Amino acid sequence: MTDGTSSRRRLLALGGATAAGSLAGCFGLFSDDSSNQVGVSLSDFRGSGPLVESRDQPGGTSITDLPPLEGGLTVYLGGGEGGLYVELLDLFQQAYDGFTVNHRLDSSSSLANQIIEESANDATQADLFLSVDAGSLGAVANAGAAQSLPSEALDAVPGSFQDGDGRWVGIAGRARAIPYNSDRLSESDIPNQVRDFPNTGALEGTMGWAPAYGAFQSFITAMRLNRSDGAARSWLESMQDHGITEYDNEFAISNSVADGELAAGFANHYYSLRVRSGRSNAPLELAFTEGDAGALVNVSGLEILDGTNKSELAGNFARHVLSAEAQEFFATRTFAYPMISGVAPVGDLPRIDDLNPPDIDLTELADVSGTVDLMREAGVL
Repeated sequence: MTDGTSSRRRLLALGGATAAGSLAGCFGLFSDDSSNQVGVSLSDFRGSGPLVESRDQPGGTSITDLPPLEGGLTVYLGGGEGGLYVELLDLFQQAYDGFTVNHRLDSSSSLANQIIEESANDATQADLFLSVDAGSLGAVANAGAAQSLPSEALDAVPGSFQDGDGRWVGIAGRARAIPYNSDRLSESDIPNQVRDFPNTGALEGTMGWAPAYGAFQSFITAMRLNRSDGAARSWLESMQDHGITEYDNEFAISNSVADGELAAGFANHYYSLRVRSGRSNAPLELAFTEGDAGALVNVSGLEILDGTNKSELAGNFARHVLSAEAQEFFATRTFAYPMISGVAPVGDLPRIDDLNPPDIDLTELADVSGTVDLMREAGVL
């Protein structure tokens, strides 16, 4: 990809030539002489459907090359995608007879607050925190409630998707994007900068957003960090003046774009992929802005909690979540961006390295309360 526009504005292709290395089943990752024999294969981790067909064998470290998981862990799972992560935990338990996971599922912010309270009282109840929100991970780390991760886990992930002190690491990415209806708009109708949207005539009265949605609020938080509170407030007010329809969530926005009810919207990239997975002929394409909050790449991530007495097992678990198999799980079941270079995203998306996100510390996305206050002042909430 040599052209900036073509690398970030891609048709959500469902097909593509079958690569010579594409295999089925276990993809040859589970060799007979492996010292770590597990009870599942890559095909158990991998999703199905038209977006997943004809994928190459993923690169990276296989779980068969890692020490086996032995013992029990308690994991706090934060966020709306947590139910999908339970499936990953179940796969690891199927893989290892001697490994068990107890989990608690709640909102990321609620669990982060609970962890901070438990840590302050020397009463930590969990070993690991998995969150769909980097801000919540940062809040826990900044409270001194997380310990350093093993270098093997940190080295697998780009530095922009982990804590600078090695206390949390991204495990799956989600990019802000502009789903648009290709029957109503052309690629050239979508500005490269979010700041230009209120001044774009082709988009007037044709867009949708979900301001109460956590991902949208992280986007506005990024706008505050990347520009200023005043600029974010002005943008919100201008978009309302421009005419925009409110939705409860971004999957509904993506469906409405595919139906032609909207010409475009603001949403995480994977919602369009989920629509296209079930509706292969939908006139739905994605555009990505460049270098601003509209190009934010946020992450789900994990951290080892400071009060655990199972640091070695928790560190090995972190390495498993960044294995080829687990990253294939995130890419093909949740349609997230994998965090390791050996695993490609689905749907002919640009590689994560080809996106141009804003230069911000994801930990700073924790200031959601300031964003909510600003959005209320702007009349959005």
